[in-house]
Amino acid sequence: MDLAKQAKIVDSIHDTLNDFVGQRLKVRANMGRSKIVECEGVLTQVHPQLFIMEVDRKRGRTARQSYQYVDVLTGMVELSQDGEPLFAPFIEEDEEEEAKAPSASLL
Repeated sequence: MDLAKQAKIVDSIHDTLNDFVGQRLKVRANMGRSKIVECEGVLTQVHPQLFIMEVDRKRGRTARQSYQYVDVLTGMVELSQDGEPLFAPFIEEDEEEEAKAPSASLL
């Protein structure tokens, strides 16, 4: 996927999330090293490079978490509302396999 296409997708993610400010969303974030964090909260702010959520913690407390649109693009962060994902996977399985496999022309 070329950079222009990625930039266009990031802009569309930003625009879509602008419509969800103030609404409850579920976040599933891959934090690396086989650690996946799932939490629910309210989308509070949308900035040019990232968005901020106020997520629920234990004992009625909340915490602020920020995520980048690029993480949504790559699938490291998944957002859903009422069990329905907000975004379909942007990177298809076929594209991932092509990127990993060496091309025949290089051999």
